[in-house]
Amino acid sequence: MIAEHVRKMDRLGDYRREQYATLILLAAASGLRCSELLALRVNDLDFDANTVIVDEASDQRTSGKVGECKNDSAYRTVLLADAEGRKAMKSLKQFLENAMDFDALVFRSKRGGPLLGTTILSQCLHPALRALGLPRSGFHAFRRGCNRRWELAGLNPAVHRQMMGHSSETMTRLYSGDIPLQDVASAFSKTFGNKIDVLETMETEAVA
Repeated sequence: MIAEHVRKMDRLGDYRREQYATLILLAAASGLRCSELLALRVNDLDFDANTVIVDEASDQRTSGKVGECKNDSAYRTVLLADAEGRKAMKSLKQFLENAMDFDALVFRSKRGGPLLGTTILSQCLHPALRALGLPRSGFHAFRRGCNRRWELAGLNPAVHRQMMGHSSETMTRLYSGDIPLQDVASAFSKTFGNKIDVLETMETEAVA
C-alpha cells in the first residue's frame, strides 16, 4: 500500500519514485536494517536464487559512509522466498534492469553515494504515511513487521534469528512485541482453517 502510494507522488521525479517504492518493498519483505539497505550493492543480489547478501552497512552518523555491519550476526544471506520477498525481488530486478556497474550501490544519490535515511523520511515515507492516514514511523517499523510476519508463518526459530541478523533469540522475541488481534486471528485462520467453526458448531449442537 505504501509503496504503491509512493509511485504516485507527484512531488518526486520518476526515478526517485521508483527508487523509494522499491526500497520500501524490500524493507518490508527482507527485514533488513535501514543501514543495511542503503549499503546494498548490485552484486549483493541474486535474482535466480532470490537472495540478498548483507556484508556492509551505511553509517548514517557519518554522511552514510559504508563500512562494517552492526555485529557478527548481521553478516548473512537473506532468502526472499515468500510472496512478499518475490514481489520485492521482481521490483528490484525491474529497477536495476540497465545496471552496468555491479559494484554500485543499489539505492544511491545522483552522485553515486549512499542515500541518507533522514532524506528518505522527509521526502517520501513521512508524507506517504500522512497521506494514507497512518501513524508517523521510520524504517524500523518495516523490520519489526517482517519479524512478526515470519514468526506467525512458523519459521524455524534458528532460521528466523539468522534471517533477521539478531545476536540472540531474546532479541528476536523482543521485536515481536504485542501481536495485534487481527494478526492473531489471521494466524489462527491459516493454521486451523474452518476447523474452529466446525468444532463450535459441534459443541453448539451437543448442548442443544
